[in-house]
Amino acid sequence: MPTRELSGTTALVTGASRGFGRAIAVALANHGAHVTGIARDQARLGELRAQLGGAFTPVAADAADPTAAGQLLDEHRPRTLVLNAGAAPLPRPVHRQTWPTFSRNWDVDVQHAFNWTREALLLPLPPGSVVISVSSGAALGGSPLSGGYAGAKATIRFIASYAAAESERDGLGIRFVSVLPQLTPETGLGAAAVAAYAARQGIGIPAFLDRLGPALTPEQAGAAIIGIATGSADDHDAYLLTAAGLSPVP
Repeated sequence: MPTRELSGTTALVTGASRGFGRAIAVALANHGAHVTGIARDQARLGELRAQLGGAFTPVAADAADPTAAGQLLDEHRPRTLVLNAGAAPLPRPVHRQTWPTFSRNWDVDVQHAFNWTREALLLPLPPGSVVISVSSGAALGGSPLSGGYAGAKATIRFIASYAAAESERDGLGIRFVSVLPQLTPETGLGAAAVAAYAARQGIGIPAFLDRLGPALTPEQAGAAIIGIATGSADDHDAYLLTAAGLSPVP
């Protein structure tokens, strides 16, 4: 597919205050985009503003709020929209979950992806825009210590796929893509999951990480998003993201 220039365009990243979201915001700003970052942690957003200067606009808001999705897309009209926000699951087996803890990622992650995707289609975003939904590798392999997390992340992938079909059907020219990052200890959410699974297997964290293989870093995630946003990555609807890079998911 033809490459897109990010310099001078607007990008919007949800969950921008930490982990993958922060690294993605930095990568987009470093490639010339003006980035609007959404998160509830105003202090961390302020730190990112201090780092990126005028290339970054912080917005303290709940990304799962449907009103916020509509208002912010109306205001900023991004050419690159990265849906990264989500809740940390409770790391317990299924019988030690309650329904509120089991369904938390449906109420936050899926609702967030649905709201923003819906608004991107309704507005609609300009032709040539790209909407990148960050799912999880757990959508493929499951995650028995995180309640409904894996199913929620699989649904995010479906939402992106459904939206891509609607964009094509209506001739909107908006690309919808999902990215499924592997488990990594390099984010707060991932580190908690690694510790839980190591304990479940009765081994230490170093031994678990040896089995897991090379760790995906937030900086690598940022670079992968740039590849999709610019069109330098091959044109697919869904990608698994590992330390080795992006690979298409059938």
